[in-house]
Amino acid sequence: MTRIWKTGGFVAADPWVVETEERKAGEGERAVLPLKEFLVKAEESNEGGFGVLIAPADDVKTLQPYLDRIDLVAVAFPAFNDGRAFSHASLLRDRLGFAGEVRAVGDVLIDQIPLMLRTGISSFAVTNATALKRLAEGRLPGIDRHYQPAATENCPAGGYSWRRRA
Repeated sequence: MTRIWKTGGFVAADPWVVETEERKAGEGERAVLPLKEFLVKAEESNEGGFGVLIAPADDVKTLQPYLDRIDLVAVAFPAFNDGRAFSHASLLRDRLGFAGEVRAVGDVLIDQIPLMLRTGISSFAVTNATALKRLAEGRLPGIDRHYQPAATENCPAGGYSWRRRA
């Protein structure tokens, strides 16, 4: 079972659905489209409120002209050792100035969540049993030292202030 977690706890009713061939967004749900599908739809209309799924090999910079029309960017972690989504989140926050929700989807592990928060990821689609249990208990691991700047000013606990670096 997948549950959505934010720093305030688990979200009771999340409307976002990552669309696949087997699963489409229904009534009261919002679609998260793969990048190629989103680009086609964005070119066809001026509507907003989109959700976009960024796969590891996608170029997140192609979203720049459409960021004002996107509510959620889901960055995919297909395996625990594939960290390209860390770079995608950091680029979205630091270089592109995206202030909307960035969600980690896929192989989200408890030990990586503090690092994901530092790159600007603000919500997590968690399926890992250990991560679900520890988050439910409020046991988020801490990190004492950091070797790189964070995309967040108040990280990893507390509120967020997304900002662009000069």
